[in-house]
Amino acid sequence: MINFYTAFLDSMAMQLGGKFDSTHPNPTNIETVANHIDNVVKIAGIDHVGIGSDYDGVTGSLPVGLEDVSKYPDLIYALLKRGYSEADIEKICYKNAFRVWNKVIEVSKQLQGQ
Repeated sequence: MINFYTAFLDSMAMQLGGKFDSTHPNPTNIETVANHIDNVVKIAGIDHVGIGSDYDGVTGSLPVGLEDVSKYPDLIYALLKRGYSEADIEKICYKNAFRVWNKVIEVSKQLQGQ
């Protein structure tokens, strides 16, 4: 699950921490997130990537252009421009998470003897 906290996405952001201002503007944006998704896909595969955002836990340290969920279409557009298919986008947006949670439920029931 890709977290949008800027310090997790960009080493420059990690150095600047929460001190984004006119002298040091936030260096992360939608393209930074798309780059991170590309990297995770290369390492783990498309079946193991999802959007985690963590909007409730990263106060003020979000990529420019992804300040809230209303901006998801812009991220999806960036991924489509990079060659991700609609099926890939569905996996990233919800199918991978649903698959994992359904497996968790299945295993939980097995362990409970149901």
